Amino acid sequence: MLDGKTIAILAEEDFEDSELTIPMWGMKNAGAKVVIVGSGSQVTYKGKRGSATIRVDATADKVRAEDFDAVIIPGGSAPDKMRLHQSMVELVRKAHDLGKVVAAICHGPQLLISAGIVRGRRVTSWPSIAVDLKNAGAEWVDAPVVQDGNLITSRKPADLPKFNKAIIEALRG
Repeated sequence: MLDGKTIAILAEEDFEDSELTIPMWGMKNAGAKVVIVGSGSQVTYKGKRGSATIRVDATADKVRAEDFDAVIIPGGSAPDKMRLHQSMVELVRKAHDLGKVVAAICHGPQLLISAGIVRGRRVTSWPSIAVDLKNAGAEWVDAPVVQDGNLITSRKPADLPKFNKAIIEALRG
């Protein structure tokens, strides 16, 4: 299905466990190569629920957006930490500008705000950051998955099946 596709999944401490691991396995099971990209602050990151520990394959300052077909941003407390690393912000902005699929779930859209790519776009997220998205110029809607061009967003772990399906369908094009 996704043979030949390479997907970056961003990682930082306190990611929402299922929001990183379920897309990771979903994309791998669909045939994609998955690269875990960290901020560079650590080599391994723990999920906030304590059920997952992820080792990075590369750091954001050492990869190029051109090398990926998609970038996935899990939620939890990680996106707020990711946005402090300019290399992560730039990776997301560049992937978006190149027309790559950029997918974010839960608190993941915080990184989209920092990358400056939500103005005029239709998105969803965890409800507490809806106001931040609106303030950044996005149209926020409460839906399990929202796709606006190359941008895919979801609200919470319960939305993961629809989130994964939307990413896979977008990559199959």
